[in-house]
Amino acid sequence: MNTYKSRNEVPENEKWNLNDIYPSLEKWEEDYRHIEQIAEKLKEYDGHITDGSSLFQYLEQKEKLSYLFNKLYAYAMLKTDEDTRVTESQSYVDRAKQLSVKISSSTSFFMPYLLSLAEDTLKGYVAEEKGLKYFEEDLLESFRYKPHVLNKDKEEVLSHLGEALSAPSHTFGMINNADIKFGEVTGEDGDRVELTRGMYAKIMEDEDRSKRKEAYKAYYQPYVQLKNSIASTLSAAIKNNVTMAKIRNYPSALEKGLFGDKVPKEVYENLIETTKNNIGPMHQYIRIRKDKLGLEELRQYDMNVPLVKGVKPVITYEEAYETMCKALSPLGEDYISTLKEFKTLRYIDVRETPGKRSGAYNLGIYGVHPYILLNHRDDLDSLFTLAHECGHGVHSKLSSQHQPQITARYSIFVAEVASTVNEVLLINYLLNNEKDEEVRKHLLNHFIDQFKGTFFTQVMFAEFEMRTHEMAEKGQPLNADVFNQIYERLFREYNGNEIIFDEEVKYGWSRIPHFYRPFYVYKYATGFASAIHLATKILEGDKETLNSYLEFLKSGSSDYPLELLKKTGVDLTTPYPIENSLKEFRELVEEFGEL
Repeated sequence: MNTYKSRNEVPENEKWNLNDIYPSLEKWEEDYRHIEQIAEKLKEYDGHITDGSSLFQYLEQKEKLSYLFNKLYAYAMLKTDEDTRVTESQSYVDRAKQLSVKISSSTSFFMPYLLSLAEDTLKGYVAEEKGLKYFEEDLLESFRYKPHVLNKDKEEVLSHLGEALSAPSHTFGMINNADIKFGEVTGEDGDRVELTRGMYAKIMEDEDRSKRKEAYKAYYQPYVQLKNSIASTLSAAIKNNVTMAKIRNYPSALEKGLFGDKVPKEVYENLIETTKNNIGPMHQYIRIRKDKLGLEELRQYDMNVPLVKGVKPVITYEEAYETMCKALSPLGEDYISTLKEFKTLRYIDVRETPGKRSGAYNLGIYGVHPYILLNHRDDLDSLFTLAHECGHGVHSKLSSQHQPQITARYSIFVAEVASTVNEVLLINYLLNNEKDEEVRKHLLNHFIDQFKGTFFTQVMFAEFEMRTHEMAEKGQPLNADVFNQIYERLFREYNGNEIIFDEEVKYGWSRIPHFYRPFYVYKYATGFASAIHLATKILEGDKETLNSYLEFLKSGSSDYPLELLKKTGVDLTTPYPIENSLKEFRELVEEFGEL
């Protein structure tokens, strides 16, 4: 594996080309000034939108501003992520953020104005100004929120409370990222070293069980010590959410959380119920894990260690790209030629270098193209990450090509579908082409663990959120003991009775940042299940599914997420797609057990 001491050492063709956004910083500055001017202009519309023509002019200007601002912000962010230590890049991000505040304040009058109109008046404006046809669906979508928007004075009061309401989330972020210290553990050469999150994930895969146990205890210790403070922030976040749902006239906090995507609460409940009705193979996998590790007692810190030892295939970036293109060939020639463009036209930043942002992501920029950040390490995980992010990338590219700006961005609800379809096609290709039994076992183990993390764990989290919000709605107390009881009960239901409980297990709730963004994690599970369902059909050679899936990738947000998925044959209002993907999980576990 290549390790680079600086970004300059990385070959040009493995670095993204930001000139496609701005050929020079002067152009960036030019757009900055232009956006400021448009924002000032938009402010002048306050109180002066009186007919279809003025409404159209406002919306047209605002869309132009969005287009320019997205480019401007994306450039600053991508530049910063190349090397987060460079203060000049950081200053561009700071300036873009300040500009965003200016834009918000210039346009804050519009939503209350729009919702003060009678629906007939708005329809009259659309009829008199044909340019408004383009914005019509968006305008009427805003009307869906009308029952949940208060009068101008009350809305203003709520806008002032924004910062106070986000305090629990902010406090948890500070505790979790800035204040928590995990103490010391034994390092590779026997010295005591400070435990970090990144190190913890690595040690949990270490074959030395005493090291895993030591890291596990050290990792949870600060959470257990701070249990009452963290319970207080989580309880406040839940109660704030419940209160806001009441103030805004939603039947429940859950329904408020699902409203934006127009998802009925039955979809959420069905996900949990169907998963629990089919939980057997998950328990079976944990029994296999216990047997394979040869343990008298299986514990939480034994859950991440790979079951197949000594399999670490080296896969260069070139090989990974080639393998990915072969694996995704069932998606057709157009899909593959789009993928090849990503590499030759330098949409991807490949290598890990000092100061570069960790992890991986895809960022679609309308009117330009997607950019993908990787930290490629020439291993199996990196191959999967490449396929995953390229799934998002092609989804962004096709939606931008086939949709106008207003509907080009897809919602998070459908985002994970495109990335996971790629991963399923990849694992299938690798299993079909791998002769080495040990590598096959390793691949199956990798996919089962991914299924466990992306699907079962997220459903368990989703149920935890639902139960705790229901308690708050009934006025029941929420504290560390209550959270412990709920989390422990759910953990046992989802993972079975093979795991011996250490005291730390029930504190799992205390370290999950997603709980401060309520009713969000279930989307990982529905996206994953939808993707398994689609990939299975595509691999069976179902042409209709393939064609409807490729159409789905071009659809952006031209319809609500559930409707877009229905067009591909995935109906999440029924148990079928969830049952189908759980059947796939059962088959994986059975095959792994036989091997």
